[in-house]
Amino acid sequence: MSLLAALAFFMSVSTAQAIDVKAAVLRIDYPTLLPISRYDLQPDDLGFAGAALADEDNGTTGGFLGHTYETTQVAVPPEEADAALDAILADGIRLIVVQARMDDLLRLTDKAAEAGALVFNARAPDTALRDTECRGNLLHTAPSYAMMADAVAQFAVWKQWTDWFLIAGSNAPDVQFADAFRASARKFGAEIVEDRTFEDTGGSRRTDSGHVMVQRQLPTFTQEAEDHDVVIAADVTDYFARFLSYHLWTPRPVMGSGGLVPTTFHGAHEAYGATQFQTRFEELTGRYVKPEDYNVWLALRVVGEAVTRANTAEPDGVRDYAKSDEFELAAFKGQRVTFRDWNGQLRQPMLLYDGTITVSVSPQEGFLHQSSPLDTMGLDRPESQCTAFE
Repeated sequence: MSLLAALAFFMSVSTAQAIDVKAAVLRIDYPTLLPISRYDLQPDDLGFAGAALADEDNGTTGGFLGHTYETTQVAVPPEEADAALDAILADGIRLIVVQARMDDLLRLTDKAAEAGALVFNARAPDTALRDTECRGNLLHTAPSYAMMADAVAQFAVWKQWTDWFLIAGSNAPDVQFADAFRASARKFGAEIVEDRTFEDTGGSRRTDSGHVMVQRQLPTFTQEAEDHDVVIAADVTDYFARFLSYHLWTPRPVMGSGGLVPTTFHGAHEAYGATQFQTRFEELTGRYVKPEDYNVWLALRVVGEAVTRANTAEPDGVRDYAKSDEFELAAFKGQRVTFRDWNGQLRQPMLLYDGTITVSVSPQEGFLHQSSPLDTMGLDRPESQCTAFE
């Protein structure tokens, strides 16, 4: 921090008014199949743990300024989501982090808008939410499918693995992710030499019959593919991609939903000062951080920065400050993160994770942009049809 910036900050501290900041995290728990790996079982406090750490972090500075932070945590099944939001709004809370799928998120966001509330999307990756289905009271700390696909694509192109064998699942989220990879290939000059769909036929994925089934199917399924450098997997529903690396007919690196995976954060990330974040999170929760925890933490830290720097906890004030050139947030990924003022998406580096370490971080070296290298991932201004922030 420069001397002038420090002076300005301390002058703002001296004139700041005490603010009681009330926020909420609303998590919708959907009925789902168990994940392929027991390591991926979701903890009961998923997302809520990130909120608890954010309250601690916000309170560290807030304590000097007379600010207090209190975050309500609510987990409900889909059919109770609207009632839960009504209760949150009835308590006077107007800063709400939502972990939900796109359809529920849009409905809840529209309802929140009627009450003048600001919503943060900490889960839904649908690119349409940053495009034709954007909302003026909705900011995104979760990355889009486009951001994740572009992060993978940049690494593949940087490695000169430009011939891709794309394998997509048959479920709707898989199709969306596959479409994002097709767009990334066009964007960065890769070629999809083979494009196949692996049908989800149901059944157990964690029993002997589950892995034996894919073990027998995948080598045959991937046989006689055109020559390729890398396999790109689009399997959001976690059906087959984890098995690809050791069951391909022709051995190749796997990226996307299996092998090398794009993520906002993971429990082994230590660079850029992240070790102290990990240590504090583990002391607070007794477990490793999940991407959902980090996304919620980011959202509430955005609120904390607005309260500290702009002296406001009003929804419009938080949103306007977050979209302004004055906003930036240290996120333990080597660059300060900011929001795109055209669609409310948080710009952030994407970690490429192999299950044990951060293999690389996108944007990759050499991918340039006139404004920010982070805008090489996801919908750039000319690509987004969002008009809600104009």
